[in-house]
Amino acid sequence: MGNGRVVAVHGGAARVRGIGDPPTDATHRVVVPGRRARPARPSRLATRPPSHMLRPVSPGAHAVPCVTGHRPGGRVLRPLRDTAGMRISARADYAVRAALQLAAVAEGCPLTTEAIADAQGIPRKFLEGILNDLRREGLVVSRRGANGGYRLSGPAESISIADVIRAVDGPLVSVQGVRPPDLSYTGPATALLPLWIALRANVRQILEGVSLADVVSGRLPEGVMRLTDAPAAWTNP
Repeated sequence: MGNGRVVAVHGGAARVRGIGDPPTDATHRVVVPGRRARPARPSRLATRPPSHMLRPVSPGAHAVPCVTGHRPGGRVLRPLRDTAGMRISARADYAVRAALQLAAVAEGCPLTTEAIADAQGIPRKFLEGILNDLRREGLVVSRRGANGGYRLSGPAESISIADVIRAVDGPLVSVQGVRPPDLSYTGPATALLPLWIALRANVRQILEGVSLADVVSGRLPEGVMRLTDAPAAWTNP
């Protein structure tokens, strides 16, 4: 090959270095005597997420990583947006389930934290804090000793789902942490206040109208069941 010699072959192409060319390293960068060589910068292709982790987007847009899993058929699941919409917290869900477990046993029979946690799959440490909140609000009572544990403070028929949620999470509906009656709006947003009030009234009507006994028995009030009759009630917009 003339005055040069082959020093490496990459991707099927031979790289030729002349006799007078400066020395290079394995990545073909010029080596300067006395200077420490910087580590090679990783290729963009090497750091790009695998193709199965790229979410399909509209034509002309860049693909973005999506690591939320897949649905059958290869359709990528998009992550849920972290919004401040109406939702039941994990703490409220655990509290209601713990209260239902207590309501399902014979009246006056205490259950230990471990028994409730195992029956409902609730983290024990998390459950201890929830039960303390329920006890402070007077919904459950505790007893120490070998036969100790927790039990409801009264009949399951007298304790509503709303009572339990308020005990651990506070108000059923709030806007930016503020109760709706304490809000004020101006201009075109004025009608938002009665809208939030109406929302709270509906949430109250459902959660205050359903007792622990209703859920344990599987017989929810007729008005609640009617809301589930519409097919749209079971779909996610």
